[in-house]
Amino acid sequence: MAKTIKIPHTFTIVFFLILCAAVLTWVIPGGEFVRHTVDVNGSQREVVVSDSFHYTDREPQTWQVFSSFFNGFVDKADIIVFILMVGGAFWILNSTKAIDIGVTTFLRNVTKLQRYKFFEKIGVNNIILTFIMLMFSVFGAVFGMSEETIAFVVIFIPLAISMGYDSIVGVCICYVAAHIGFAGAILNPFTIGIAQGIAELPMFSGMEYRIFCWIVLTIIGIAFVLWYAARVKKHPEKSPVYKLDEYWRNRVEEQEKSPVTYHTPKSAWVVWLFLTAVMTYFAIVHPFTTITIGQTQVSLCLLPVLAGLFFVTGFVALRKSVHFFILNLLFFTIFYLIIGVLGYDWYIMEISALFLAMGVFAGIANGAGADSISKLFLEGAKDIMSAALVVGLASGIIFILKDGKVIDTILYGMSKSLSSLGETASVGVMYVFQTALNLIMPSGSAKAALTMPVMSQFADLIGVSRQTTVLAFQFGDGFTNMITPTSGVLIGCLGVAKIPYGTWLKWFWKFILVLVFIGFLLLLPTLFLSLPGF
Repeated sequence: MAKTIKIPHTFTIVFFLILCAAVLTWVIPGGEFVRHTVDVNGSQREVVVSDSFHYTDREPQTWQVFSSFFNGFVDKADIIVFILMVGGAFWILNSTKAIDIGVTTFLRNVTKLQRYKFFEKIGVNNIILTFIMLMFSVFGAVFGMSEETIAFVVIFIPLAISMGYDSIVGVCICYVAAHIGFAGAILNPFTIGIAQGIAELPMFSGMEYRIFCWIVLTIIGIAFVLWYAARVKKHPEKSPVYKLDEYWRNRVEEQEKSPVTYHTPKSAWVVWLFLTAVMTYFAIVHPFTTITIGQTQVSLCLLPVLAGLFFVTGFVALRKSVHFFILNLLFFTIFYLIIGVLGYDWYIMEISALFLAMGVFAGIANGAGADSISKLFLEGAKDIMSAALVVGLASGIIFILKDGKVIDTILYGMSKSLSSLGETASVGVMYVFQTALNLIMPSGSAKAALTMPVMSQFADLIGVSRQTTVLAFQFGDGFTNMITPTSGVLIGCLGVAKIPYGTWLKWFWKFILVLVFIGFLLLLPTLFLSLPGF
C-alpha cells in the first residue's frame, strides 16, 4: 500500500522559505539601485534611476530569520488587523443565524427554477457560480479588489458547502475570480495606473486589447472552476479538502438543525431607525458621489438613494424577521464598500471599520448585550488568529531578501540577460522574470516602481512597445499572486477557509501554469499586430 504524502503545516512551509531566503543572502552578492521620488498620477513613488546599479557589501542574514516574523507582523499590521476585525464581526453575524437562513432560503428558491427546461439543462448552480465569479472578476479588473476578498470567503464557503461543493470552490468564486480579474485588469489603478505612469504612457491606454485579455482569462477561470465544482459534486471524496471540510460540513449541519425562531425584537427597530438617521445625515452632507473608474468620473446621487432604499427594505425585512433585516444590513454593507472604494478612496482601515460596525449593529439588532457582543467578537478573532499570524510570518520572507540586499541584484542580473535576445524571446523572458519576481514581491505597486523604469527603457532598445512591457508586468504580477506564500491576501483567505497552503499549492499549481502560458500567448499579438495603444 502506497504511503500518502503528508503535507507540512503552513507555518512550517513559510518558515522553511524564510530559511531559504536567508541562505540566498549568503550566496548572491549584495547590490542596490539608486532611487529617486517622482510624481506618478498624483502619487509620490520611488523609481529606479537608469544605469544606477552598483554592488554593495554583502549582508548575510542569520538570527534575522526569527526577527523577520516581528518585522513582517509590523509591516502587514493593516491586513492582520483587518483579518481579526472581519473574523470577529462575522462571528457576531453568524451567531444571529441570519446567513444560515439566507442561504437556506436562497437555495430553496433557486431549486424551484429547476422545473424550467432551460435552467435544468444548464444547471442553476452553474449559473450561480458563473454570476458570482463574473462579478468578482469585474471588481478585480476595475478597482483592483484584493484584500477585500478575505471578508467574502466567510460568506461563500458555507454557500458552496450547502450546494454540495467544497471550501476550495468557496474560495475560488470570490478570491480566485477577483485575482483573475486583477491579472487581466482593465482599469486597475494599483498596477496599470502606476506602471503606465512610470513608463510615460497615457493613463489606461491600450484598454481595448486589455478588455479582450480580461474576457479570455475570465472565461478560462470560470470554465475551470465549473469543471472542478461538477467533479466534486459528483465525487465529494475526490476533493483534496474532503476531510478538512468536516469543520464546515458540521457547522452547516448544526446551523440547519438548530431551531430558528422568527422574531423581531424592539432593538432591531431601534437599529433600523438609528442607521436610517445616520445614512440620511451622510446623504445630506454628500448628496453627490464622484465615482472614478479609470479616467472616467461620474457624479451620482448614490448616498441619498441608498438611505432611501435602506429605509424601505429595512422596514419590509423587519416585518418578516430580524434575520432578514440583518441580511439586508449585510447587503448594504457591501454596497457602501463598493461606493467607498470607488468614490472615497477607502482602503483597509475604512473597510475594517465598516464590517466591525455591521457586526456590532447586527448583534444589537438580534438583542445581544454589550458583554455578549464583546465575547462573540473575541471568539471570532480567536478562531481566525492563525490566519492573521501566518500573514506576518509570510511577510518575513520579503524582509530577509530586502535586508540581505538581494532583490536588486536579482533584478539587475535578469535585465542584463535580456540584452542578447530577440523581440519574442525578450518579451517572454521579461514576462517570466516578472512572474518569478512576484513570488518574492507580491506588491504590484512596489514591483512597478522597481521594474518599470528599467523594463520600459529596455523595450525602447529592442524595438518593443512600452505598452507590451506593461502588459507583461500586469500578467506577471497577477497570476502567481494566487500561489505565492508571500501574499498576505492569499494566506489570509486560506487561513479563513482552513485550507493548508501545501494543499492549495498541490491542487492549484497546474492551473497557474495554464494561466501563465495563456498570458504568454496573449502577449504575442502585441508584437505582430497593430493594436490601439500599442
